[in-house]
Amino acid sequence: METIKHIKDNDVDDALLRKVQYFYSKNNLIMPLRIEDNSLIAAVSGNNGLLAAAELARKLGVKANPLKAEPGIITEAISKYYGQISNAEEVMDNMAAEDLSSVATEFEKPRDILELTEDAPIIRLLNALFQQAFKERASDIHIEPYEKDLEVRMRIDGILHKVLHPPKIIQEALISRVKIMANLDIAEKRLPQDGRIRLLIGGQDIDLRVSIIPTSFGERAVLRLLNRKQGLIGLYEVGLDKKDGEKAEKLLESTSGIILVTGPTGSGKTTTLYAALNRIHTEGRNIITVEDPVEYQLKGIGQVQVNPKIGLTFASGLRSILRQDPDIIMVGEIRDFETAEIAIQASLTGHLVLSTLHTNDAVSSLVRLADMGMEPFLVASSLVAVVAQRLVRTICPYCREAFEPASSEKAYFPFPVKELYRGKGCRECRESGYLGRTGIFEILPIDNKLRQMISQRVDAQAIKDYAISNGMRTLYAEGIEKVISGITSLQEILRVTQKDYAEI
Repeated sequence: METIKHIKDNDVDDALLRKVQYFYSKNNLIMPLRIEDNSLIAAVSGNNGLLAAAELARKLGVKANPLKAEPGIITEAISKYYGQISNAEEVMDNMAAEDLSSVATEFEKPRDILELTEDAPIIRLLNALFQQAFKERASDIHIEPYEKDLEVRMRIDGILHKVLHPPKIIQEALISRVKIMANLDIAEKRLPQDGRIRLLIGGQDIDLRVSIIPTSFGERAVLRLLNRKQGLIGLYEVGLDKKDGEKAEKLLESTSGIILVTGPTGSGKTTTLYAALNRIHTEGRNIITVEDPVEYQLKGIGQVQVNPKIGLTFASGLRSILRQDPDIIMVGEIRDFETAEIAIQASLTGHLVLSTLHTNDAVSSLVRLADMGMEPFLVASSLVAVVAQRLVRTICPYCREAFEPASSEKAYFPFPVKELYRGKGCRECRESGYLGRTGIFEILPIDNKLRQMISQRVDAQAIKDYAISNGMRTLYAEGIEKVISGITSLQEILRVTQKDYAEI
């Protein structure tokens, strides 16, 4: 019997996989590959695999042609390729009306949920949703109830796409199953709840952060997917070009002060902070973080999870970790005066503090800190730099094409442009023309002149004008450079920034 050491994509026929149940393959250590010359070619391990191959060939009316493989190779292939063929729409099509009615009835009594088997329709539907989200690189799954409808959407590259329109009758069953997996109270339907699910999808370790809130038409759930293996990336991988990357590395050499990363929710601030910590982490430094939540585990770094229910807030956590002799502190977010005050005090006593703030651009952060009640002279003396960022979709490399921009598009550029790029749309990018995301950045180092302006309460526009004249590239200006380079499109830059000719 021939032995194989690898299973490649072109070895596997999806149509054949759909005829063989996942549990049958997993339990018998058999990976069906394809039917060729009236023979079933399958990777098997052990006697169970050989017997399963013979039985499966008999059912399909062909001869058996088993190939020997290590158990690990088969298990990995089963997880990968069965995950790829799972589709929530197909599961919905296979769910008979009586199944939906019976499951919905079962879920009227919360205790009955635990009696459902792993083959229950709702469980299969939710598993298919998880697999489809992973396959399509979705960052979030939204389960949204309305008066007469139930809608499921996925956020892919920052944009929500409708993927499923299940019948309203399964709403409670679906939400209750999510609660069971996240260890939440299935009987509580009046209060918001937060939880966490940990899954293996296609051999990848995935964290799902679950948020459930009550609405007028039932509970609404949002599940955020975090790939634990892909969490830690380098400073340049977040989207910094060489010039900004060198500037950021120089700023991170500071031994004290505050570096703020600003932007709206979902703009990649935490990822940038993790990349910065990864860059400056050494054996000789003590780095401690206080986060809500701890999204990725960082080796060699102490991470504290905020828990307001027991009084562990950003402020109290930050106050406590100052007694842990830290060199570098990362605070997930500065939300109030107390946290800002402790962070500034820590920075003024020899600690480098990294944190985030919710503002539109770098200069707005100075105004926001003042609004929190911080004295301008403290802000001026503690700040090292402010980095504003946004995430933009990148043009799909598989269907990218050049085109001549219209006159209305040329108006957005400070110089003549003859050629731009766009994605035509293909299978790889789900016909969207975009595949993946990258960051655009606005880095504002605080020099002596800026410290003086901040202390004198100079207005934000004057500070911005000075920063631009001193070499700061704004979000829009850097975005335009990425458009000209063919990394993203003008439409994406206009979606996340404001046009300002003075910025270029």
